[in-house]
Amino acid sequence: MVGPGGLLPKGAVFLMTNEDFCDVLENIGRLLELKGENPFKIRAYARASQALASAPLTIATATEEQLKEIDGVGEAIAEKLCELAQNGRLEYYEKLREEFPPNILTLFRVPGLGSKKIKALYDALKVDSFESLENVCRNGELAALPGFGETTARKLLRALEEMRQNASRFLASWALPLAETLLEDLKKMKEVALASSAGSLRRGNELVGDIDFIVAGKPAERIITHFSVHPLVESIIAKGKTKCSVVLKGGIQADLRVVSTQEYPFALVYFTGNKEHNVRLRSRALEKGWSLNEYNFTPTQRLKEPLPQVTKEADVYSALGYHFIPPELREDRGELAIAALRKIPRLVELNQIQGTFHCHTTESDGDATLAQMAAAAINWGWEYLGIADHSKGAVQARGLDEKRLLAQQKAIEKMNAELGEFRLFAGTECDIRRDGSLDFSDEVLSSLDYVVASVHSSFSLPEAEMTKRLIRALSNPYVTMLGHITGRILLARSPYAVDIPAVIDAAAATGTWIELNATPERLDMEWRWWPMACEKGVKCVINPDAHSVKGLQNLSFGIRSARKGGLTHKDVVNCLPLSQLIPALKAKRSR
Repeated sequence: MVGPGGLLPKGAVFLMTNEDFCDVLENIGRLLELKGENPFKIRAYARASQALASAPLTIATATEEQLKEIDGVGEAIAEKLCELAQNGRLEYYEKLREEFPPNILTLFRVPGLGSKKIKALYDALKVDSFESLENVCRNGELAALPGFGETTARKLLRALEEMRQNASRFLASWALPLAETLLEDLKKMKEVALASSAGSLRRGNELVGDIDFIVAGKPAERIITHFSVHPLVESIIAKGKTKCSVVLKGGIQADLRVVSTQEYPFALVYFTGNKEHNVRLRSRALEKGWSLNEYNFTPTQRLKEPLPQVTKEADVYSALGYHFIPPELREDRGELAIAALRKIPRLVELNQIQGTFHCHTTESDGDATLAQMAAAAINWGWEYLGIADHSKGAVQARGLDEKRLLAQQKAIEKMNAELGEFRLFAGTECDIRRDGSLDFSDEVLSSLDYVVASVHSSFSLPEAEMTKRLIRALSNPYVTMLGHITGRILLARSPYAVDIPAVIDAAAATGTWIELNATPERLDMEWRWWPMACEKGVKCVINPDAHSVKGLQNLSFGIRSARKGGLTHKDVVNCLPLSQLIPALKAKRSR
């Protein structure tokens, strides 16, 4: 895998994903910009990386001719990609890296630092690492540099501290493919009878510290050995007869525990629930005169009931008098009390989604055309798709003005006349200005099928002012849904200060939906707030914030987060069929 800074471990050819190749191209563009190279050359690499991110092919196995067919990939870049795929290294990239200190690319991970600022810092102060950046922020050198100042220094120090705190955490969306690959390979072993992931990844957390696996099989030593020498393993931390801890390529730790088939249900329960959830389970067992651990039930001196027969995970909960609790809910947030009443709901599933709304096209900052997005939605079996390109205030995203928006509406009307039962909805992701007013007039907004209102600027407002800003936007009768409520970017940008309960109350009062932005770096509104929103009657809309056809797949991450928030299909408006969705879209306007 391409690790921090874009370095490829030796012999990692077979591990390279499309994202790995795109990272290398993006890093080449960054290094060229640091060198002060021709802007057209720099943009060529950025454009190729962007085009390949949504390309419908596997770069590692593609031919040079196939790569050149992709708009944005020229002959020179296609040759470099093939060299990288065949050799696991790119000489041009390695020579370029040798011109700079080894850690300089890590500076691009610091929120608030782009190529121009990094170049200025390197040229003037020789800043080439987190450590040197922190030093110049603290000693005043950065503040004295033209274009920076004391406020920038404070923000960068805060960003570095947050990065330090998050150093041992990883996006679940990044860890999942690794876990799935390892799990699939473990299941292929004849020695393995049962296998599952566990821990925070199985619980659907947005960030994880490691990856846990539980396997039933024998002999355990052969399973442990197979795991420890897997191509994804970078190094071995500890290796025993039934346990093994390793570091995977990319830096995340993975732990494997091998048990018997009889112990498997207990181990899966024990290593999936969080600490508090498990403590409550053990206390419940003690009430029955049993001791519960990761291996079995055993009698205590106060045995009141016979030991139960357990063959599967659900049997453990049933024996304790609980309805089965889905892994996502095992956080000790009241789920056991609900399970005792046998009222655990059926959580929302991906196949219940009938369409989605927050999607971008090439008209703003997307990579796919209107027709391509519609075709992809139809291919998914959806009944509808909403297009919400940026409004004019989002200049950096080529936001649409009134004239271009009207042209897009007409194009959607024309396509709808040809699409049969499938329906495209015309919308906008409308910027919420600093004062809470919207980027388009009510006259323009009223002509659309729906409106996603989002904050894209002035993130540093005080909490009271930001809350007032959002509530004013929600009061507009044409705002259908609030986009990414806190603006957070996981591991990169903290949420802005906002009183979420107050905004939820405003959404309930105005009939506005709140988005669960399914982009894996956002997952905003986060899962912890959805029980409150549901209690207030606020509907969730799971949106992919898709900027490409591939981006529609973000919905799977949104479903994970929705399930963790305890949402059912009745709580999610885009589980509605088209016939019910149309009046739902109009409901707020008619209030």
